[in-house]
Amino acid sequence: MSEPITVIKNDHEGKEVWRYEGMVTERRGNSLVIEAPFNMGERDLGYVVFRQGDRFVEYHYTDRWYSISEVHTVGDDSLKGWYCNFQRPAITGNGTIEADDLALDMFVRPDREMLVLDEDEFEALDISEAERAAVLAALDEVQSMVEAGERPFDTKE
Repeated sequence: MSEPITVIKNDHEGKEVWRYEGMVTERRGNSLVIEAPFNMGERDLGYVVFRQGDRFVEYHYTDRWYSISEVHTVGDDSLKGWYCNFQRPAITGNGTIEADDLALDMFVRPDREMLVLDEDEFEALDISEAERAAVLAALDEVQSMVEAGERPFDTKE
């Protein structure tokens, strides 16, 4: 299976901030796995550098408050790590997948060291307490997945 899809990333108010093209490689119940090349210029985040053409294998969920991107280096395809984005559950349809970013992120290094990011931005968001609780529960869930080596954190690099 391989079908084109447009990924739309919105801010917490539902306003589009970025869109890109990818290919759906797997569908499972409430999830999609997508492959997409990083389509921006070099981004040095301090803990990882993303380069144009890096291969992202993205796990999107319509029933979970996060997405996970497994990031591979352009050229040798080595694993850089996983970027976890905490967001409202994704909405799919008409060749798109769309989600509202809720600021909190986590980067997981190949050795599974976890770096929780943008906590101040998350705390400053004007969202409901129910949404805030859902995001924090999602953070706990993803951290448990990392510790247990569950998919997609089951790579042996």
